[in-house]
Amino acid sequence: MSDFEHRHAGHCESGTVAALLRHQGLDLSEPMVFGIGGGLFFLHLPWLRMGGIPLTSYRDAPRAIIKNIGKRFGIRWKQHRYRDPASGMRALNQFVDSGRPVGVQTSVYWLPYFPVEMRFHFNGHNLVVYGREGSNYLISDPIGETVVTCAAEDLQRARFAKGVFAPRGLTYYPEGVPRNPDLRPAVRDAIRATAKRMVDMPVPMFGARGIGWMARRLERWPEKLGAEKARKWVGSIVRMQEEIGTGGAGFRFIYAAFLQEAGDLLNNATLRECATDLTATGDRWREFAVQGALLVKQRQDGGAAYTRLATLLRECGEREQEIFTRLKTAV
Repeated sequence: MSDFEHRHAGHCESGTVAALLRHQGLDLSEPMVFGIGGGLFFLHLPWLRMGGIPLTSYRDAPRAIIKNIGKRFGIRWKQHRYRDPASGMRALNQFVDSGRPVGVQTSVYWLPYFPVEMRFHFNGHNLVVYGREGSNYLISDPIGETVVTCAAEDLQRARFAKGVFAPRGLTYYPEGVPRNPDLRPAVRDAIRATAKRMVDMPVPMFGARGIGWMARRLERWPEKLGAEKARKWVGSIVRMQEEIGTGGAGFRFIYAAFLQEAGDLLNNATLRECATDLTATGDRWREFAVQGALLVKQRQDGGAAYTRLATLLRECGEREQEIFTRLKTAV
Protein backbone atom coordinates (compact mmCIF):
# COMPACT_ATOMS: atom_id res chain seq x y z
CA MET A 1 0.00 0.00 0.00
CA SER A 2 3.03 2.31 0.22
CA ASP A 3 2.77 3.13 -3.49
CA PHE A 4 -0.46 5.12 -3.01
CA GLU A 5 0.20 8.84 -3.52
CA HIS A 6 -1.64 11.39 -1.42
CA ARG A 7 -2.19 14.88 -2.81
CA HIS A 8 -3.98 17.74 -1.12
CA ALA A 9 -7.10 18.88 -3.02
CA GLY A 10 -9.67 21.65 -2.80
CA HIS A 11 -12.77 19.45 -2.92
CA CYS A 12 -13.39 15.96 -1.60
CA GLU A 13 -15.13 14.27 -4.55
CA SER A 14 -12.90 15.65 -7.31
CA GLY A 15 -9.85 15.04 -5.14
CA THR A 16 -10.88 11.44 -4.43
CA VAL A 17 -11.65 10.73 -8.10
CA ALA A 18 -8.34 12.27 -9.19
CA ALA A 19 -6.47 10.13 -6.64
CA LEU A 20 -8.15 6.88 -7.70
CA LEU A 21 -7.57 7.59 -11.41
CA ARG A 22 -3.95 8.55 -10.76
CA HIS A 23 -3.39 5.30 -8.92
CA GLN A 24 -4.64 3.49 -12.03
CA GLY A 25 -2.30 5.44 -14.33
CA LEU A 26 -4.44 8.41 -15.46
CA ASP A 27 -2.87 11.50 -13.91
CA LEU A 28 -5.26 14.46 -14.26
CA SER A 29 -5.22 17.68 -12.25
CA GLU A 30 -8.05 18.17 -9.79
CA PRO A 31 -9.45 21.13 -11.79
CA MET A 32 -9.51 18.95 -14.92
CA VAL A 33 -11.40 16.22 -13.04
CA PHE A 34 -13.81 18.77 -11.57
CA GLY A 35 -14.43 20.44 -14.93
CA ILE A 36 -14.79 17.30 -17.04
CA GLY A 37 -16.92 15.88 -14.25
CA GLY A 38 -19.29 18.85 -14.55
CA GLY A 39 -18.94 19.70 -10.88
CA LEU A 40 -20.00 23.35 -10.95
CA PHE A 41 -23.64 24.36 -10.48
CA PHE A 42 -25.92 26.36 -8.19
CA LEU A 43 -29.25 25.63 -6.56
CA HIS A 44 -31.32 26.85 -3.66
CA LEU A 45 -34.19 24.58 -2.62
CA PRO A 46 -36.51 25.93 0.11
CA TRP A 47 -38.42 22.64 0.38
CA LEU A 48 -35.34 20.39 0.82
CA ARG A 49 -33.90 21.11 4.24
CA MET A 50 -30.88 20.08 6.26
CA GLY A 51 -31.35 20.70 9.95
CA GLY A 52 -34.52 22.65 9.16
CA ILE A 53 -32.69 25.08 6.83
CA PRO A 54 -33.16 25.22 3.02
CA LEU A 55 -30.46 23.47 1.03
CA THR A 56 -28.07 25.66 -0.94
CA SER A 57 -25.45 24.04 -3.15
CA TYR A 58 -22.69 25.50 -5.30
CA ARG A 59 -21.98 22.27 -7.17
CA ASP A 60 -23.80 19.39 -8.83
CA ALA A 61 -25.31 16.50 -6.90
CA PRO A 62 -23.10 14.07 -4.97
CA ARG A 63 -21.46 11.47 -7.24
CA ALA A 64 -22.15 13.53 -10.39
CA ILE A 65 -18.42 13.95 -10.96
CA ILE A 66 -17.91 10.19 -10.70
CA LYS A 67 -20.72 9.55 -13.18
CA ASN A 68 -19.65 12.19 -15.70
CA ILE A 69 -15.97 11.24 -15.65
CA GLY A 70 -17.01 7.66 -16.35
CA LYS A 71 -19.28 8.70 -19.23
CA ARG A 72 -16.75 11.01 -20.91
CA PHE A 73 -13.78 8.64 -20.65
CA GLY A 74 -15.57 5.30 -20.90
CA ILE A 75 -14.45 4.37 -17.38
CA ARG A 76 -16.41 1.70 -15.56
CA TRP A 77 -16.98 2.51 -11.91
CA LYS A 78 -17.68 -0.36 -9.56
CA GLN A 79 -19.96 0.91 -6.80
CA HIS A 80 -21.16 -1.08 -3.79
CA ARG A 81 -23.64 -0.32 -1.02
CA TYR A 82 -24.41 -2.50 1.97
CA ARG A 83 -27.48 -3.22 4.03
CA ASP A 84 -25.64 -3.64 7.30
CA PRO A 85 -22.42 -2.12 8.66
CA ALA A 86 -20.72 -5.44 9.42
CA SER A 87 -20.87 -6.66 5.81
CA GLY A 88 -19.76 -3.24 4.59
CA MET A 89 -16.69 -3.30 6.80
CA ARG A 90 -15.81 -6.86 5.79
CA ALA A 91 -16.00 -5.87 2.14
CA LEU A 92 -13.80 -2.83 2.80
CA ASN A 93 -11.23 -5.08 4.46
CA GLN A 94 -11.17 -7.36 1.42
CA PHE A 95 -10.56 -4.42 -0.90
CA VAL A 96 -7.71 -2.84 1.00
CA ASP A 97 -6.09 -6.16 2.00
CA SER A 98 -5.93 -7.09 -1.68
CA GLY A 99 -4.13 -3.82 -2.44
CA ARG A 100 -7.04 -1.87 -3.93
CA PRO A 101 -7.56 1.70 -2.68
CA VAL A 102 -11.25 2.60 -2.71
CA GLY A 103 -13.32 5.73 -2.44
CA VAL A 104 -15.91 5.83 0.32
CA GLN A 105 -18.69 8.27 1.18
CA THR A 106 -18.90 9.34 4.80
CA SER A 107 -20.42 11.71 7.33
CA VAL A 108 -18.04 14.44 8.46
CA TYR A 109 -19.52 14.32 11.97
CA TRP A 110 -18.05 10.92 12.82
CA LEU A 111 -14.51 11.46 11.50
CA PRO A 112 -12.38 12.09 14.62
CA TYR A 113 -9.44 13.60 12.74
CA PHE A 114 -11.63 16.58 11.79
CA PRO A 115 -11.38 19.51 14.25
CA VAL A 116 -14.36 19.52 16.60
CA GLU A 117 -15.61 22.86 15.28
CA MET A 118 -15.67 21.43 11.73
CA ARG A 119 -17.77 18.36 12.53
CA PHE A 120 -21.41 18.55 11.52
CA HIS A 121 -24.01 16.20 10.06
CA PHE A 122 -23.06 16.29 6.38
CA ASN A 123 -23.13 12.87 4.70
CA GLY A 124 -21.52 13.72 1.36
CA HIS A 125 -17.82 13.67 2.26
CA ASN A 126 -15.57 11.47 0.07
CA LEU A 127 -12.17 10.05 0.90
CA VAL A 128 -9.84 7.19 -0.04
CA VAL A 129 -9.17 4.18 2.18
CA TYR A 130 -5.91 2.62 0.99
CA GLY A 131 -4.89 0.21 3.76
CA ARG A 132 -5.15 -0.73 7.41
CA GLU A 133 -2.92 -1.37 10.38
CA GLY A 134 -4.59 -3.51 13.02
CA SER A 135 -7.96 -1.93 13.79
CA ASN A 136 -7.03 1.42 12.21
CA TYR A 137 -7.62 2.33 8.57
CA LEU A 138 -5.14 4.32 6.50
CA ILE A 139 -6.98 7.24 4.91
CA SER A 140 -6.10 9.74 2.23
CA ASP A 141 -8.60 12.53 2.80
CA PRO A 142 -8.18 14.92 -0.15
CA ILE A 143 -8.81 18.04 1.91
CA GLY A 144 -6.03 17.11 4.37
CA GLU A 145 -2.37 17.98 4.02
CA THR A 146 -1.24 14.48 4.98
CA VAL A 147 -2.62 10.96 5.30
CA VAL A 148 -4.37 10.04 8.55
CA THR A 149 -5.62 6.98 10.42
CA CYS A 150 -9.15 6.29 11.62
CA ALA A 151 -10.38 3.66 14.06
CA ALA A 152 -12.69 1.02 12.60
CA GLU A 153 -15.58 1.97 14.91
CA ASP A 154 -15.42 5.63 13.87
CA LEU A 155 -15.14 4.85 10.16
CA GLN A 156 -18.10 2.48 10.40
CA ARG A 157 -20.21 5.20 11.98
CA ALA A 158 -19.16 7.67 9.30
CA ARG A 159 -19.96 5.23 6.46
CA PHE A 160 -23.40 4.27 7.81
CA ALA A 161 -24.68 7.57 9.17
CA LYS A 162 -28.38 8.26 8.70
CA GLY A 163 -30.10 11.30 7.21
CA VAL A 164 -29.97 13.28 3.94
CA PHE A 165 -27.52 11.75 1.42
CA ALA A 166 -27.04 8.74 3.74
CA PRO A 167 -23.89 6.94 2.47
CA ARG A 168 -25.15 3.39 3.12
CA GLY A 169 -21.56 2.21 3.08
CA LEU A 170 -20.88 3.40 -0.47
CA THR A 171 -17.56 2.09 -1.78
CA TYR A 172 -16.31 2.72 -5.33
CA TYR A 173 -13.30 2.34 -7.61
CA PRO A 174 -12.57 2.63 -11.35
CA GLU A 175 -12.03 -0.19 -13.83
CA GLY A 176 -10.79 0.06 -17.41
CA VAL A 177 -8.96 3.39 -16.97
CA PRO A 178 -7.39 4.73 -20.20
CA ARG A 179 -3.74 5.76 -19.84
CA ASN A 180 -3.44 8.54 -22.43
CA PRO A 181 -6.91 9.63 -23.57
CA ASP A 182 -7.52 12.59 -25.86
CA LEU A 183 -8.86 15.15 -23.39
CA ARG A 184 -10.15 17.60 -25.98
CA PRO A 185 -13.53 15.97 -26.80
CA ALA A 186 -14.27 15.43 -23.12
CA VAL A 187 -13.36 19.04 -22.29
CA ARG A 188 -15.57 20.47 -25.05
CA ASP A 189 -18.54 18.29 -24.12
CA ALA A 190 -18.19 19.12 -20.43
CA ILE A 191 -17.99 22.88 -20.94
CA ARG A 192 -21.05 22.92 -23.20
CA ALA A 193 -23.06 20.80 -20.75
CA THR A 194 -22.16 22.91 -17.70
CA ALA A 195 -22.81 26.19 -19.53
CA LYS A 196 -26.26 25.05 -20.64
CA ARG A 197 -27.18 23.93 -17.14
CA MET A 198 -26.05 27.25 -15.70
CA VAL A 199 -28.02 29.48 -18.09
CA ASP A 200 -30.75 27.40 -19.75
CA MET A 201 -32.48 25.69 -16.82
CA PRO A 202 -36.20 26.56 -16.93
CA VAL A 203 -36.60 26.27 -13.14
CA PRO A 204 -35.84 29.62 -11.44
CA MET A 205 -33.96 28.26 -8.43
CA PHE A 206 -31.29 26.50 -10.55
CA GLY A 207 -28.19 27.85 -12.27
CA ALA A 208 -27.22 31.50 -12.58
CA ARG A 209 -30.88 32.59 -12.36
CA GLY A 210 -31.15 30.77 -9.05
CA ILE A 211 -28.57 33.09 -7.49
CA GLY A 212 -30.77 36.12 -8.12
CA TRP A 213 -33.82 34.14 -7.04
CA MET A 214 -32.15 33.39 -3.70
CA ALA A 215 -31.17 37.06 -3.37
CA ARG A 216 -34.82 38.15 -3.57
CA ARG A 217 -35.82 35.65 -0.90
CA LEU A 218 -32.89 36.49 1.38
CA GLU A 219 -33.83 40.17 1.37
CA ARG A 220 -37.24 39.28 2.85
CA TRP A 221 -35.97 36.88 5.50
CA PRO A 222 -35.77 39.35 8.44
CA GLU A 223 -39.43 40.27 8.04
CA LYS A 224 -40.58 36.75 7.24
CA LEU A 225 -38.48 34.74 9.72
CA GLY A 226 -37.45 37.15 12.43
CA ALA A 227 -33.92 38.36 13.15
CA GLU A 228 -32.53 35.26 14.85
CA LYS A 229 -33.80 32.72 12.32
CA ALA A 230 -32.84 34.92 9.38
CA ARG A 231 -29.25 35.13 10.66
CA LYS A 232 -29.21 31.36 11.07
CA TRP A 233 -30.30 30.83 7.47
CA VAL A 234 -27.66 33.27 6.19
CA GLY A 235 -25.10 31.38 8.26
CA SER A 236 -26.13 28.16 6.54
CA ILE A 237 -25.60 29.69 3.07
CA VAL A 238 -22.14 30.86 4.08
CA ARG A 239 -21.29 27.51 5.63
CA MET A 240 -22.35 25.63 2.50
CA GLN A 241 -20.13 27.98 0.51
CA GLU A 242 -17.09 28.09 2.77
CA GLU A 243 -16.90 24.85 4.74
CA ILE A 244 -18.58 22.05 2.78
CA GLY A 245 -16.01 20.93 0.24
CA THR A 246 -14.17 24.16 -0.46
CA GLY A 247 -13.33 27.55 0.99
CA GLY A 248 -13.97 31.02 -0.38
CA ALA A 249 -16.45 30.03 -3.10
CA GLY A 250 -13.80 27.52 -4.07
CA PHE A 251 -15.88 25.73 -6.69
CA ARG A 252 -15.70 28.90 -8.82
CA PHE A 253 -11.93 29.06 -8.38
CA ILE A 254 -11.50 25.37 -9.22
CA TYR A 255 -13.64 25.71 -12.33
CA ALA A 256 -11.71 28.83 -13.36
CA ALA A 257 -8.48 26.80 -13.08
CA PHE A 258 -10.12 24.16 -15.29
CA LEU A 259 -11.03 26.80 -17.89
CA GLN A 260 -7.46 28.10 -17.87
CA GLU A 261 -6.10 24.59 -18.39
CA ALA A 262 -8.73 23.90 -21.06
CA GLY A 263 -7.92 27.17 -22.80
CA ASP A 264 -4.27 26.17 -23.05
CA LEU A 265 -5.18 22.66 -24.20
CA LEU A 266 -7.54 23.93 -26.94
CA ASN A 267 -5.61 27.16 -27.65
CA ASN A 268 -8.85 29.03 -26.94
CA ALA A 269 -8.54 32.64 -25.77
CA THR A 270 -12.22 32.86 -24.77
CA LEU A 271 -11.79 30.08 -22.22
CA ARG A 272 -8.81 31.87 -20.71
CA GLU A 273 -10.76 35.13 -20.54
CA CYS A 274 -13.70 33.38 -18.87
CA ALA A 275 -11.29 31.83 -16.38
CA THR A 276 -10.13 35.33 -15.37
CA ASP A 277 -13.70 36.59 -15.11
CA LEU A 278 -14.88 33.62 -13.06
CA THR A 279 -11.97 34.07 -10.65
CA ALA A 280 -13.13 37.65 -10.12
CA THR A 281 -16.66 36.36 -9.52
CA GLY A 282 -15.28 33.97 -6.92
CA ASP A 283 -13.80 36.99 -5.15
CA ARG A 284 -17.28 38.54 -5.02
CA TRP A 285 -18.65 35.31 -3.55
CA ARG A 286 -15.92 35.54 -0.94
CA GLU A 287 -16.97 39.12 -0.14
CA PHE A 288 -20.55 37.88 0.26
CA ALA A 289 -19.30 35.27 2.74
CA VAL A 290 -17.39 37.88 4.75
CA GLN A 291 -20.40 40.18 4.93
CA GLY A 292 -22.68 37.26 5.78
CA ALA A 293 -20.40 36.19 8.62
CA LEU A 294 -20.41 39.72 10.04
CA LEU A 295 -24.21 39.68 9.98
CA VAL A 296 -24.38 36.30 11.71
CA LYS A 297 -22.05 37.65 14.43
CA GLN A 298 -24.34 40.69 14.73
CA ARG A 299 -21.61 43.10 13.64
CA GLN A 300 -23.77 44.50 10.84
CA ASP A 301 -27.00 46.44 11.08
CA GLY A 302 -30.16 44.49 10.21
CA GLY A 303 -32.11 45.57 7.14
CA ALA A 304 -29.25 47.35 5.39
CA ALA A 305 -27.02 44.30 5.81
CA TYR A 306 -29.52 42.05 4.05
CA THR A 307 -29.79 44.57 1.22
CA ARG A 308 -26.00 44.54 0.82
CA LEU A 309 -25.95 40.74 0.78
CA ALA A 310 -28.72 40.59 -1.81
CA THR A 311 -26.88 43.12 -3.99
CA LEU A 312 -23.72 40.99 -3.90
CA LEU A 313 -25.70 37.89 -4.79
CA ARG A 314 -27.36 39.61 -7.75
CA GLU A 315 -23.96 40.72 -8.99
CA CYS A 316 -22.62 37.16 -8.76
CA GLY A 317 -25.66 35.83 -10.60
CA GLU A 318 -25.40 38.41 -13.37
CA ARG A 319 -21.69 37.75 -13.80
CA GLU A 320 -22.18 33.99 -14.01
CA GLN A 321 -25.06 34.42 -16.46
CA GLU A 322 -22.76 36.41 -18.75
CA ILE A 323 -19.76 34.08 -18.36
CA PHE A 324 -21.61 30.86 -19.03
CA THR A 325 -23.54 32.40 -21.92
CA ARG A 326 -20.16 33.05 -23.55
CA LEU A 327 -18.98 29.53 -22.74
CA LYS A 328 -21.99 27.98 -24.51
CA THR A 329 -20.49 28.92 -27.87
CA ALA A 330 -16.80 29.08 -26.95
CA VAL A 331 -16.10 25.46 -27.85
